[in-house]
Amino acid sequence: MIKKASKIHVILFVIFSVAIVSCSQQKEEQAKLPNIIYVLADDLGYGDIHAFNENGKIKTPHIDQMAAEGMKFTDAHTSSAVCTPTRYGILTGRYNWRSRLKSSVLTGNSKALIPNSRTTVASMLNKQGYHTAFIGKWHLGWDWALIDPDVESGAGWNEKDFDNIDFTKPVTNSPNDLGFDYAYGHSGSLDMAPYVYVENGMPTMVPDTVTVNKGKYSWWRKGPTSADFIHEDVTPNFFRRAIAHVKEQSMEKQPFFLYLALPSPHTPILPTAEWQEKSGLNPYGDFTMMVDDHMGQLLTEIKSSGIEENTIVIFTSDNGCSPAAKIEEMTAKGHYPSYIYRGHKADIFEGGHRVPFIVKWPKQVAKGSVSDETICTTDLMATCAEITGYQLAENEGEDSYSILPVLEQKSLQNPLREATVHHSINGSFAIRQGDWKLIMCPGSGGWSFPKPNQKEVIDTLPPIQLYNVANDPAESENLQAMETQKVEELKSLLIAYIENGRSTPGAPQQNDPIEGEWKQIDFIE
Repeated sequence: MIKKASKIHVILFVIFSVAIVSCSQQKEEQAKLPNIIYVLADDLGYGDIHAFNENGKIKTPHIDQMAAEGMKFTDAHTSSAVCTPTRYGILTGRYNWRSRLKSSVLTGNSKALIPNSRTTVASMLNKQGYHTAFIGKWHLGWDWALIDPDVESGAGWNEKDFDNIDFTKPVTNSPNDLGFDYAYGHSGSLDMAPYVYVENGMPTMVPDTVTVNKGKYSWWRKGPTSADFIHEDVTPNFFRRAIAHVKEQSMEKQPFFLYLALPSPHTPILPTAEWQEKSGLNPYGDFTMMVDDHMGQLLTEIKSSGIEENTIVIFTSDNGCSPAAKIEEMTAKGHYPSYIYRGHKADIFEGGHRVPFIVKWPKQVAKGSVSDETICTTDLMATCAEITGYQLAENEGEDSYSILPVLEQKSLQNPLREATVHHSINGSFAIRQGDWKLIMCPGSGGWSFPKPNQKEVIDTLPPIQLYNVANDPAESENLQAMETQKVEELKSLLIAYIENGRSTPGAPQQNDPIEGEWKQIDFIE
């Protein structure tokens, strides 16, 4: 009996030892995976970062230093020229117009856009052993608890639209339901009510006041506001929390993913006292300098925490600069937020969707490297998948290409992306392949001249536009009448991308069904 018991003890000891070794090896493998921090500025133009604009008047020393220590992408694009759809693409690796959102943006009262069944960057990385966190501006909808579920709430543009929200109860279909272990932020843009922080699905305070601001730069819409929600402190608050999160996670062996979605320099434009009148331009320039300073603090914490070498930091913007920044004021002083490109936020022109994009990863990315490869913000999904060894399913990241080969400066036989689809605020399409860009509407499709509602001008223009953006970055010479074969080639490719439900190689997928008809796809016969 004693010998038998001893054998059992030996067997149990061996099993236990193997389990410990296996667990230890798993932790070591996880430790080798890089931390990933994605910082998304809001309404920051390509030319607002000095590293991308030699003539820029806004001082951005910390982001410039990040570019000097990593890779700068000169031809990076958002999937849309406005907030919500770009954010959808970042988290899902899928173009927004495949979802029910075919144009415009959500509000602070909108229902969740991303179904819990869809894989996101966060849920994918969660499966790969990452701790995942969201801090900032969500703007992808979540479902507020309602006082009376049978009463339909308003769209979210007016203060009365929030009367039926029960702020004492948790929200549903939140970031936590999409793979984020931790989530803290507000529902819409900083100028969209309700002005309430939500942490892990629960409002941090019940709003007890109604605020509104009608300043030239600092305006926000009237709506319920919590005592802990101070508009001027929202950006600093998010950075403080992000820095604390980095410090905390740096002490863990588990790799982490942090999605820091800033509400700035979007309206309300609120530089704190120490940054006011520092840019010599206007409050937008000041606000951008403030964001740069906070980025410097975040990068310093990453370094001092001892995780800099194997931490990927990505800095970019969700679309181009907004006219709410008073672009004409800055242009008069020699600063143009769109650099050499036409248009701005909301537009199908380059200024609407070409953005600064920097990747710093000391372990893998060469200092001071520059890439002219065309990339898109939807590419985060496939990039993270390749880095962590995750195999994307056919219905995951349908419009996402991994930029890892570019980061590693591997020679490519062909361009990374076959082509890239752009989208404006009113749902207008464009497709870019190589130097050629086909726009499927006669004007800006957004807020710059000629606007879609300026019929007296629009009706005199050709229904489509074709530009060689390498020779004509200002998109000033429409070549559609001379390059008819190129028009047909790009049009056919765009139609295929729409109908196949994907733009990457793989089995065709279904676009999400919606009520009514799509806008701006009358070119599909």
